[in-house]
Amino acid sequence: MKLQNKTAIVTGASSGIGLGIAKLFLEEGANVVFSDINEEIGNNIVSELGEKATFQKCDVSKSEEVYKLVEDTVGKYGKLDVMVNNAGIGGLGGILECTNEDWKKVIDINLSGVFYGTSAAAKAMKATQTKGSIINMTSILGIVGFQGAVAYSAAKGGVSNLTRSSAQDLALSEIRVNAIAPGFIETNMTKGVLQDETFSNMIKNNTPLGYVGNTNDIAQAALYLASDDSGYVTGIILPVDGGWTCR
Repeated sequence: MKLQNKTAIVTGASSGIGLGIAKLFLEEGANVVFSDINEEIGNNIVSELGEKATFQKCDVSKSEEVYKLVEDTVGKYGKLDVMVNNAGIGGLGGILECTNEDWKKVIDINLSGVFYGTSAAAKAMKATQTKGSIINMTSILGIVGFQGAVAYSAAKGGVSNLTRSSAQDLALSEIRVNAIAPGFIETNMTKGVLQDETFSNMIKNNTPLGYVGNTNDIAQAALYLASDDSGYVTGIILPVDGGWTCR
């Protein structure tokens, strides 16, 4: 097992990509703290997954909650090896439609939340001299623009460069920082738009592999970045997108 004796936190772990990552990490031997704002669902999930799975409620837009999440994890397990900053929301609306409130909500969760998670995890890893791995969730829309998603694209673009900069800041501490850029993946967040036949066909026609991905595609990428298999990898943005960004 690739994560034996390691401890990981996965934010946004009650559904979708985060849940897929957290479950795979468990299968690979890690102690996994599932974190999300939905306490009832989170507790129900971990109750069926054994003693290595625990849940802690956390709103990633609030720095004090993120720092407490990391502090409590280190207090329980003695260290933090892997931090997956996955929690996020969608944000549709172009530059003419996006309101100040829309903008702030998306930036607070999708960008500031990743900053808080990266900062808190890095400080904890350095304090315990842990050669850790921080994995941030960006998007193909953090690499290329997309009509009608100005706040989401801006936030994810910020995550990409936050990752690159943090990787350089933390390299001498042997803490690796990487990001995954998913393409269009079947989750509850994308379910609505993918049910639109015109939109779904557009996505498939613009994806060289010709189909929409699933959460396991992203979980396997996260496992690679979390494990020693990627020991010489830091500062990358890894597209898992069926070829969307290679066009």
